[in-house]
Amino acid sequence: MKRLKVFGSLVKDSLDTTTQGSKKYHIWMAFLTFIMLIGMYCYSLQIEHGLSVTGMTDRVSWGLYISNFTFLVGVAAAAVMLVMPTYVLKDIDFKQAVLIGEGLAVAALIMCLAFVVADMGGPSVLWHMIPGIGVFNFPASMLTWDVIVLNGYLFLNISIPFYILFRRYQGKVPNPKIYVPGAILSVFWAVGIHLVTAFLYQGLQARPFWNNALLGPRFLASAFAAGPALIILVLAIIRTFTEFKIEDKTIKKIGMIVTVAAQINLIMLVSELFKEFYAPTHHSESAYYLFFGLHGKTALLPWIWTAIPLNVLATVLLTFGKLRNNLKVLYFCCFILFIAIWIEKGFGLIVPGFIPGPYGKISEYTPTGIEIGVTLGIWALGAFIFTILAKTAIKIETGKLQFRKK
Repeated sequence: MKRLKVFGSLVKDSLDTTTQGSKKYHIWMAFLTFIMLIGMYCYSLQIEHGLSVTGMTDRVSWGLYISNFTFLVGVAAAAVMLVMPTYVLKDIDFKQAVLIGEGLAVAALIMCLAFVVADMGGPSVLWHMIPGIGVFNFPASMLTWDVIVLNGYLFLNISIPFYILFRRYQGKVPNPKIYVPGAILSVFWAVGIHLVTAFLYQGLQARPFWNNALLGPRFLASAFAAGPALIILVLAIIRTFTEFKIEDKTIKKIGMIVTVAAQINLIMLVSELFKEFYAPTHHSESAYYLFFGLHGKTALLPWIWTAIPLNVLATVLLTFGKLRNNLKVLYFCCFILFIAIWIEKGFGLIVPGFIPGPYGKISEYTPTGIEIGVTLGIWALGAFIFTILAKTAIKIETGKLQFRKK
């Protein structure tokens, strides 16, 4: 009963905290709500008319939704780059940022699940994915593995921070024997969620563009570059607009993680390009379409030729310690690297896998306004959830939100 009372008090105090704030905070939340409403309207049109309102077709059956899903799995997995140094290696410099990183992982995973629901057409078909009711087909199907690892990782990233914050809300010290085993498990689980997602594509033999042994490792490298890059940008915003002060050395250490991961990601990109273009076969047509176009079809050229220079520029600038330790340069590099990897792991990976089709026909894909509206709504939902989680966590961490015994 006592724990239920404390939990009820935490919920009430959290609601009070998230509904109060500065004028800028209310404008931000109102903006996100507006974008979510637009997304809901677009989604209602999709439910009414079906996936025909999207740019997807029988030939290109995965588009903007699955592109964002694939990218966000990596963002979620990147929380492990803060969890491992903090809970396993006992690096106190990461301690300030770890709860923020885990909150970002929770928001990213919820967005992942939302994009899957959107791509399936509507929530009415979700029963197919429920074990015992639908056709779960475990363990043969990689999709079922993806469902398990995503929901399992979401549970870990909710339960561990909740336990820590719940104890601190009561003015107590969290017991490492309770949360450290879960933190260690989450390290392996984070690698698992991205590898399973990569295997999902890699195992489709009819799609030679994805049938690449480097796909799994490159997924991890790009995730550990883009995810911590986003965490750095979020930490920069938090320490500017809140009382939660993040030290420069914490951000610079995360910047080093971004740098190493970006370098590895670039090396793997060069390796993939060599494989596709040095001794090309008919299986290289997807790569040719992506980078140079095929038969006058060039829809993806502006995207990929924006991503590659941004990726190279960010990696080169981050490689020089003097530039990387300049926070303004670091923030700029993290921003353009995040955009570059979003393009590469989205349009640069998913769409070319379907082009050309099995009979050589090129059917290009362009997202519709409905798809873009739903996508923006889901991103706004993620930002909304993260803002609520971060605001509550910061109040508890700074001691301004504690249980008051009556």
